[in-house]
Amino acid sequence: MVKPWYKQFWAWFILLIILTTIFGTLLRVYILSQHTVSLVSEDYYKKGKGINIDLSKVTVANDLNLSAVVYSANNDIIIEFDKGQLATFPAIGIEFSHRTLPDRDFHYLATATPSGTYKVHLDAPLQGPWFMELRPHDKHWLIQGRMTFPSTTPAPLTNSL
Repeated sequence: MVKPWYKQFWAWFILLIILTTIFGTLLRVYILSQHTVSLVSEDYYKKGKGINIDLSKVTVANDLNLSAVVYSANNDIIIEFDKGQLATFPAIGIEFSHRTLPDRDFHYLATATPSGTYKVHLDAPLQGPWFMELRPHDKHWLIQGRMTFPSTTPAPLTNSL
């Protein structure tokens, strides 16, 4: 006598494989939709077109002999700014961009001490590699570079793209 299909071992074994595959796929789709990794900027085209503008702003900063060195101390990021040919130390916007985690990017507006030191106080110390951009309010020039925090030794921002 032949057993009905639902009493056969191989029928349930094959069905279990199919259901496990479907469940695993749905679980993976759910996890990936909740935790996306954005390695490419969503407005890459606009950023790409803006590179030429940024290069001209970097040239303006170089022509004005502007430079900056950056280091960290505990929860503070300290920027020592050389104003070059500028009459005064301007208020600058500081953009911190993480290499792979855009949700960690932040912007800070800082004013200088009379000696040209800018201090950014953070809730927690920065860790790892960051791309920094320094711009005045009118966005006439740009100083940018990569930094790895924590860094107790002053390092120059190199105006590299």
